[in-house]
Amino acid sequence: MDFDAALPWSPSSSIHAPDNSRHIIPTPLREPMPTILPPLKFKVVDLFCGAGGLSEGFRQAGCTIVAGVDHDPDAVATYAHNFPEAEAICGDVRQAAVRKRIMEVAAGCEVVVGGPPCQAFSQVRNHVRLIDDGRNSLYREFVTIVQALQPAMFVMENVPGMDQMGVRDQIEEDLAIGGRYSVRSKKLDAADFGVPQTRERLIFIGVRRDLGFEVPEVKGTGAVQRTALVRTMIGGKVEYVVTSSGEMQDRLALEDPNNTSVTTVEQAISDLHGLKAGNRADSLPYSQLAAPQSEYQRRMRDSSSHILTNVQVPRMIEDTRLRLRAIPDGGNYRDLPENLQARYITGEKWGQHNGSGKLTRKHYYAYRRLHRGIWAWTLNTKADAAYHYAVPRALSVREFARLQSFPDRFTFTTDARKGALPGRIDGGAAHSRYRQVGNAVPPLLAYAIACTLQGALVEAENARTRTA
Repeated sequence: MDFDAALPWSPSSSIHAPDNSRHIIPTPLREPMPTILPPLKFKVVDLFCGAGGLSEGFRQAGCTIVAGVDHDPDAVATYAHNFPEAEAICGDVRQAAVRKRIMEVAAGCEVVVGGPPCQAFSQVRNHVRLIDDGRNSLYREFVTIVQALQPAMFVMENVPGMDQMGVRDQIEEDLAIGGRYSVRSKKLDAADFGVPQTRERLIFIGVRRDLGFEVPEVKGTGAVQRTALVRTMIGGKVEYVVTSSGEMQDRLALEDPNNTSVTTVEQAISDLHGLKAGNRADSLPYSQLAAPQSEYQRRMRDSSSHILTNVQVPRMIEDTRLRLRAIPDGGNYRDLPENLQARYITGEKWGQHNGSGKLTRKHYYAYRRLHRGIWAWTLNTKADAAYHYAVPRALSVREFARLQSFPDRFTFTTDARKGALPGRIDGGAAHSRYRQVGNAVPPLLAYAIACTLQGALVEAENARTRTA
């Protein structure tokens, strides 16, 4: 795993705002497509890039990131900060000026990546194709841009729910662009690629047929399917125990801090244990932290400066602190004793009163404590999606980023402009940073995909050489 890939960075990076031009569908290129790829340092454009998880993974694999585009100005600010070698384009890809700029900067790119939102799955019942449903116009734009750019390869990621609704075949047909591309899809779990979080994504990979090789299969450890966290009673107390279905190598790998094929929560964030609830300083020197306690932590710190960013921690009310102290690693509100299930414990009023005097099931996720001996569950976009396994507090954005496999040199920020902006989601700067991390594709998953594509190309070139 190369976190120090040498990159031919150029200092040019700018943010372009959208206009209100009418919708124009790009015309497919008429020139013959090339049959030979350049060297493996692919040029990549990232559509619907968010903070840049896909771009970061491909960059770690040695690719050159040319551009990223997203409608959220805060996510684009993060992207511009972390990818100075790329052009950060802020705007809606359905607007002509934005699409025109994408075509200009992405011309000649070998790889297009992105995760377009798909909002409608009803075509299973009403016979409307996914690409024709007006609610899926962003997905249609991805297909249209691939058709216009004709890259050597593309990667599209989306939620696994698309598969449950039976639209996978439709998507593969759309992405084949009339048979021009071979397309393969698969559900991948980030934890099978060394990410300390289980996060399932549906990945579509396309390879242009004239290149002469099939779409490779991306393979992980498979440990997620063989490993579970089980609630049990030990000595009259609730405990959560990591179990494995007969695969000793999974258990040994989880327990080995130098093995990065699978990574536990503790191996990911134990060096940040000392962060305090309510801390408002968003950066601190590494000298104030514990030394790295695992190979994963050492790799996350590679190429970072002596200052760590995104370390603010939300404040903690006393009711929450009391509850968390009573919940074991991996537990939730079901593990609270009766006296801690009252709506208010210390008398401090907070949140909406539900009239019952008791906590309700909607608080199930708000009191979930991570388990140190296994990867995290799928994080969402809110700071209270997970609580620390050892101390009664929420996680910092940096700890979220570690659990998503973003290296420490990657800083999450927001657009400096105040107030409402086109594409900005309400909630403030702090929430935006959590949202950016929570919505991202884990870079280590993207890295594995990029390396698989590179390996398949090398194998194809070697085979061609042997038969020449």
